[in-house]
Amino acid sequence: MRRIAFINEKGGTCKTTLAVNTAAWLAKERDLRVLLVDLDTQGHAGKALGLDVRTLSRNVFHLLTDDSVRLEDVVRPSAVPGLDVLPAYKEMADFPVVVAADARRAHRLADRLEAAREAGYDAVVFDSPPSMGLTTRNILVAATEVVVPVALTYLALDGCAEVADTVRQVGEAEGRPELSVTKVVPTLYRKTALATAILERLRAYFPDSLATTPLGYDVKVDEAQSHGKTIFEYAPRSRGARMLSAIAAEIHGGPAPRKRKRAARAD
Repeated sequence: MRRIAFINEKGGTCKTTLAVNTAAWLAKERDLRVLLVDLDTQGHAGKALGLDVRTLSRNVFHLLTDDSVRLEDVVRPSAVPGLDVLPAYKEMADFPVVVAADARRAHRLADRLEAAREAGYDAVVFDSPPSMGLTTRNILVAATEVVVPVALTYLALDGCAEVADTVRQVGEAEGRPELSVTKVVPTLYRKTALATAILERLRAYFPDSLATTPLGYDVKVDEAQSHGKTIFEYAPRSRGARMLSAIAAEIHGGPAPRKRKRAARAD
């Protein structure tokens, strides 16, 4: 089971946009069963898929802090066949305090997501908060690969290098030296001298992992999120859909698996 984490300690880097649409692409174009896990207090991943996260009685916080709550109690289906969502909301702000006394506090997410493997998910995609605290540490412990969205703005390279160092440190501390940044995705791309210069610096720093397709601006992507839809549902022929599809294909890598029949969802 692949576990793909979208991480950057800076906000406004398009983490949620990439996580949501990559998860949807994997389900739609590669016929995988995908679980999108939101761990940000804003709950934007769920909102971007049409969920009213404010009204849900239980979310990822309850799964991580209450051992009586099961994965199936909090997972919600999306409108995309094969894509389920584990939503988050403001309660996640209390997570570090609630689990502070737990010796395995950094492993809570990994431990609880063993149920995802048992449930038959092919991939888990994590949308992380804009910080490098305990929640993000949980994501890194649970992940098998890390994608770093980098806004092409001033100091972007420094921030990306810090994330890469943190990933390496966590991998070493957890006895998982293979954990690394597998893809760096340039975002907020515009044809300016500054953006071009930053892109060249990223290419020099991450020659093997920089995505060849930067994510530029397309209003259709924002419109899709405002309607609670992925870009592939809302505007499948748009420039945004082409960019996000190309990026998702790079993140996925390798040949497409054989198509398989989906099991009917029980009501």
